[in-house]
Amino acid sequence: MRGPAHAARLDRIVTVAKTPEPGTANADIAELSFEQARDELVRVVAELEQGSSTLEQSLALWERGEALARRCEEWLVGARARLDAARSAAGSAGQAAGGEAAVELAD
Repeated sequence: MRGPAHAARLDRIVTVAKTPEPGTANADIAELSFEQARDELVRVVAELEQGSSTLEQSLALWERGEALARRCEEWLVGARARLDAARSAAGSAGQAAGGEAAVELAD
């Protein structure tokens, strides 16, 4: 049977694995540009792939990587919304211009 030391280690692992609260270790990510977040995510993945980190370091890297991926996704969703809005505006402007031309031809 496993003793208290084993239970304490498991508790520590579970504590480390929990997602950090807002305003803690990954708070700086909200300020990163898309390119900064992407580049750091690439570095985090490379470090995890090396496999030389301790379990605690790996979990912290994984959490940071998840937060960086979310930040990149936020930027991409925002970019998609801007593109959709620009296409919609261009389409509306094109329809309005086409409608005016039709009115002028009818006169």
